[in-house]
Amino acid sequence: MSFTWTAHRFSGGALALDVANSVVMRFDAERRTDRFDDPAAIDTFAEAANLYGAERNRFGTLVPAKSERRNAFIGLREATDRHFRALVMTEDRPDLLADLLEAIATVLRQPADTRKGTPLDVATAHSVLGLIAGPERERLKICPNCAWLFLDRSRNRSRTWCDMAVCGNRTKARRHYRRSREEPKP
Repeated sequence: MSFTWTAHRFSGGALALDVANSVVMRFDAERRTDRFDDPAAIDTFAEAANLYGAERNRFGTLVPAKSERRNAFIGLREATDRHFRALVMTEDRPDLLADLLEAIATVLRQPADTRKGTPLDVATAHSVLGLIAGPERERLKICPNCAWLFLDRSRNRSRTWCDMAVCGNRTKARRHYRRSREEPKP
C-alpha cells in the first residue's frame, strides 16, 4: 500500500507530536497503523517535515535517522506519546517523564552526522525538550476524533480538533448524519 505524507499529518504543531502521531488509531487494535513500520516512511517523513512541519525553520533541513539509530528513535516516539498523553489527561506520572528523559538521552548520546542536515531523531529529541521545558505544554490537547496529540495555539484555547478540515469535518458530518436519521419524516 502506497502512503504519502500530507499537511494533515503534521497538524500536531511540534515535530515531537507529529512523530508521536505517526501511529494512526493507536488505541484501536484492529485499525492501528504504525506508519513507521516501513523504514522508507521514516525517510519520507523527514522530507515531508521539511515542507509541512510547524518547526521546519527551527532545526534546518531534517534528514532521516540512520538505520542503526531507529530503535532509539521509535523508543523516543513511544515515550513521547505516553508522557504527553498522560499530561493532557492530568495524570501525575513522574515515571513517564523519567522514561521520556531516558529516551531523549539515548538518542542524544549517540554520535550523529550533521553534515547534510539535522537527523530526524535528534531534532525530535530537541522538540520534546522544548515541550517539556516551555509554556506550550499547557496548550496540549488530544483530538476527540483521531486521538492525536496537538498544540492548541488559538487565542482563547478553544480549538477542538487536530485539523478542522479533516477531523472537524468528519465529526460534524457524523453528527449531521445521526441527527438526520433520528428526525421524524413528515
